[in-house]
Amino acid sequence: MDTALEDRLPTCPLSLTINGKPYTLDVHPWTTLLDLLRSDLELTGTKKGCDHGQCGACTVLIDGQRMNACLKLAVTLEGAAITTVEGLGTPDEMHPVQKAFVEHDAFQCGYCTPGQICSTIGLLNEGHASTREDIRELMSGNLCRCGAYTNIADAIEEVLADRASYREAAE
Repeated sequence: MDTALEDRLPTCPLSLTINGKPYTLDVHPWTTLLDLLRSDLELTGTKKGCDHGQCGACTVLIDGQRMNACLKLAVTLEGAAITTVEGLGTPDEMHPVQKAFVEHDAFQCGYCTPGQICSTIGLLNEGHASTREDIRELMSGNLCRCGAYTNIADAIEEVLADRASYREAAE
């Protein structure tokens, strides 16, 4: 789209917090959270896969709940707290889920990994998973074309087994 034309199209004010940082933005009403994160804010850890909510590559946390960012219009998130993979940890201070994914080699190409990690944190926040079957079912919205499902489930089981350290990191 022509930049001059885009600048004349309507926008809506939006205030939200992303990875602990407050933002006040003017966004077009049709802008998805995914496009806001990747294009406008250059937070490219969240991946664009199918753009239809079917693959889970764009999974982020919205107020602690997992959500496909491609399905959420940014203007609906006034006052929300968004967490992307960039807001979880650093190479020196990894989030327990990130650490478990590394230790269990729960990725191959890595494209789905940010969404898998955010979905895992959402799954842990929900508190419904207690068995490997629960994990597989509750993570079924996140696809891995490389087939690292066994290692992903192993990583999640490890974090579930050590809930005390997970709760400390989450607080």
